Amino acid sequence: MLEFNLPDMSCGHCASTVAKTAKLVDPNSKVDVNINTKMVKIESTEDRSDFVEALTEAGYPPAL
Repeated sequence: MLEFNLPDMSCGHCASTVAKTAKLVDPNSKVDVNINTKMVKIESTEDRSDFVEALTEAGYPPAL
């Protein structure tokens, strides 16, 4: 399970974009987005760095 803190995620549209971005990296992933905590949990066999790169390109860089 990969977890990311996305400080720039603030609304339902953001959450939808984050979920779609994760599915582009791994169409078989399970994605759980929580807008209130600004956290996304992704269950995937893909490498964490692939998700970091995709989320950053989508405008939602994970906090370090």
